Amino acid sequence: MSRLLIIPAAGLGTRLGSPLPKLLVPVAGVTMLDRLLDLYESVVDRVVLVVNPSAAPGVDQHLRSRTRRLPVECVQQTSPTGMLDAILLGVPAVAVYEPSSVWVTWCDQVAVHPKTIARLAERTSGASAALVMPTVRCEHPYIHLERDGSNRIVRVRHRREGDAMPDAGESDMGLFAMSRVAYLEWLPKYLAEAEVGRQTGERNFLPFIVWVDRHAKVETFPCEDPMEAIGINTPDDLARVERYLTR
Repeated sequence: MSRLLIIPAAGLGTRLGSPLPKLLVPVAGVTMLDRLLDLYESVVDRVVLVVNPSAAPGVDQHLRSRTRRLPVECVQQTSPTGMLDAILLGVPAVAVYEPSSVWVTWCDQVAVHPKTIARLAERTSGASAALVMPTVRCEHPYIHLERDGSNRIVRVRHRREGDAMPDAGESDMGLFAMSRVAYLEWLPKYLAEAEVGRQTGERNFLPFIVWVDRHAKVETFPCEDPMEAIGINTPDDLARVERYLTR
């Protein structure tokens, strides 16, 4: 079973107030990038890192200064058109290396529990769903996965796009595993019909979950701890994740 991990990391992290590229911001003394590579080194075979052109020299220098088993390839996202476009920048690597499974995680999702990652690896070994992902139940969600009576995901609500949100809901954790067919064939098809966000003007990856659930199987499972789902966007997020990781 071979796995390739794509890490969209082209955000500048301006809300964090750091002069560093977001993925090089330390979290309890360890950069986001190093935390991710440590987390996934034992379960994936290769990483594609999607970076902003302005951050590329610093990221390259950082990677050269560290000795790792895991091969990391950097590609640049020249325009901030959204996560969907960033994820698709991994297509050349997936076409060359032909992994069995294509994983995606956001660069600021550094608190994912190793047990959650191990469960994802287990569920994507051998025959599996087209898309597998851990989810979290939380109050005041930023993202909400809306399901129908048969438990299919029929809509993804985004607070950032101005959608009406429930007081409590189910959210993704910024970690996804796709089959190679789902990534190489279905995701480009979805791109052709993907809508641009009303508020952000970006093309989002998350509605692809709904698209897949209409055509194939999407499998979800609960995470170990709600704190895993916190992405680091603000100094407050950073402080909360640091407390969680060092407790």
